[in-house]
This record gives sequence, structure tokens and C-alpha cells, in this order.
Amino acid sequence: MKHLLDKIEARQQLVRETAGQLREQIGLLTEQLAAAERTLERLDITCETMLELAAEDGIEPPEPLPPGYREVLTAFERAGRGLRAKEVCEILGIGTEPRHTESVRAKLKRLVDRDILTEPEPGLFTLTQPTPATPDTNSS
Repeated sequence: MKHLLDKIEARQQLVRETAGQLREQIGLLTEQLAAAERTLERLDITCETMLELAAEDGIEPPEPLPPGYREVLTAFERAGRGLRAKEVCEILGIGTEPRHTESVRAKLKRLVDRDILTEPEPGLFTLTQPTPATPDTNSS
């Protein structure tokens, strides 16, 4: 009987330690979540402010990207170079069968139509480079 009580006590201690570790992890995750929510709130406010300022200047806001397009753009940003549809599929981990590559190619073409990507040669897509601002020579 003593042996069983010792085993129960050992298990209780182990579970107490595990519970303590989990509480610490929950605390860290709670802090990380709060930080992420604060960042998201700041980004939302920044976006709203930019749209308000654009409206004041009579600038039409761009249409938001449909789901899935942000991931495609992230692939280009991370790669830092031009990509082909098959490479984008590989980066996104969605398979490289023709149905996948053609679906991605269609998205890439739509992004070219929106001037977000360029196609410098057939099948090779790159992020559109921002036009450098030219200095105003009349101001001084």
C-alpha cells in the first residue's frame, strides 16, 4: 500500500510541475497575444488614417486583395527576386500539378493587371518597383 501512495505522490508532484510550466507558457502567450493585438490596432488606425488622407486628396483607395493574394505577395517579398508560377506553388506548399500552377499563374496575371507585379519576360513575375520621386526643381 505504501508503494502505491508513493507512486501517487510522485505523479501528483509531476502534474503540479507540469501545471506550473503550462501556467508560465499561458502567461507568455497572453503577453504575446496582447502585443499582437496592440500592433493590429495600430495598423488598423494607420490604414484608416491613410484612407482618410487619400480621400481628402481625392485619391481612390485601392480595392482590397481577395483571399490568397497576400500569401502570393509574401512569397515574392521573401524571395526578393522574380518567380515563376511553379516556384510560387512550391513556396506556398500547394503542389505543382498543372491545376495548381495554372491557378497561381492566373493570380499572378491579375496582380500584373493591378500593377502590383510585372512580367518582364513570359512566365517570370516580379514585384513592381515603386517609381522614384523626382525632386521638385521649382521649389526653394
